[in-house]
Parts: sequence; structure tokens; C-alpha cells
Amino acid sequence: MSLDVDCADVSPRSNFDWHDVRFIGAIGGRYAMASRPHRGAHKAPVYACRLCSVSTRLAVVVGPVVGRPGEDIIAHFDGFGLLRGCITRQLPSGFVMDLRLNATGREKLGRKIVWHKKHFYEQLEDRREHKRIQLREPRTVVTLGDGTQMPGFVIDVSSSGIALSTRSAPPLGTPLAVGRLVGRVARILEVGFAVKFLASQDIEEIETLIVPPQLAPITAADGDRA
Repeated sequence: MSLDVDCADVSPRSNFDWHDVRFIGAIGGRYAMASRPHRGAHKAPVYACRLCSVSTRLAVVVGPVVGRPGEDIIAHFDGFGLLRGCITRQLPSGFVMDLRLNATGREKLGRKIVWHKKHFYEQLEDRREHKRIQLREPRTVVTLGDGTQMPGFVIDVSSSGIALSTRSAPPLGTPLAVGRLVGRVARILEVGFAVKFLASQDIEEIETLIVPPQLAPITAADGDRA
């Protein structure tokens, strides 16, 4: 993920300064907080996330690590590309991000939003044919063998396993529970880790076993109150 973004507003004023557009949907991506490198690491850790809604000025994001208001964020979302900005408000397991764009960048993002609003549901139909799916609610709780719990973000899931992003990845082979499902860490990913379930699951019922009850919802309207 490149961190080079030109935020200087030197181009003519964007048409979207006058008439903003907004996309509401679920788009996978990744993000980093440049001010939070791991101890001994040369760059900030990268986490998986989901874009709940985006306009040419604000983005509502859910992910495993919630930053503080004013903290800089660099994110990349499928179809929207690299977005840079800062957190304006914390949400339950997420945040509202104020986008830093020059007029040219705002114009490009506005055109991408218009395109996604027209074609998003066609993409959803294609994804239903794939074995691995994205849950409607990507938040979960990971419980380690010693009882330690940490919030997790579900990247995708199948009947045999799940890909997650958390603040830190457990070592390979670690036994744990994701919600009420038990498994072991089978693979380390760039943005998290994969868990293989001890038993195969019914894909139609898996969300009720993974997502904890009474989660405060994150909605597109959260961006309106930033």
C-alpha cells in the first residue's frame, strides 16, 4: 500500500464540490494508521476493513482497530483505490473518515461512486456463486485458550474456515474460538489470519454462530453526523 498521495488543491474546482454523490454498500479493503507502527517494525500494520458508505468528503469504515479522532488514516478499497484522510468520529468497531482530496481527486472519486451505485448489485449476484462469502455483519469476538478476548473483523468465511483481521495475529496452530465456533490458526495473511474449523459448518447458519448478539449497528447515516 503506497502512502504517496497529493493533497494539494491546485486544480480547478471539482463538479462534486457543488453536487456530491454517495455510495452505500459493503466494499472490502484495508487500512493503516501511520502513527502506530508495531514495536520494532519499520511500517504501520495493515488491517482488513469494510467500507459502509462513501461520498467525496466522508467515508464510514468498520475494522478491528478503531483510531482516535484526528488520527491519520490511509485506506485502499476495491474499485475506489487509495483514500487518505483523518478520523473525525469513532463508531462501534469503526470510524468516520474525513477524506483529503484535491479537486481532481474529488472528481475521480465522484465518478467511481456514480459507477458503483449503478453496478454494485450486479457484482453481488456474481459473488454469490463463490464458495467463500462476506457476512452482512463483519464484526465478531475471538477468544483464545486462556480466556483472552479481542474484537475481530471477518474478511470472508466458508463452511470449513474463516479469514479474520485483529489487532495482532495469534501464532500458527493456536486454538481459539470465533464467536461460538472453535478452530485453529491455519495460515497467516498479510492483513490477518485464517482459521480452520474443527468441524464443517452450514454456510446458511454460520453468521448466527460467529456474530455476537446485541452489537450496536454501524449504518451509512453515521457519516451524516460527523
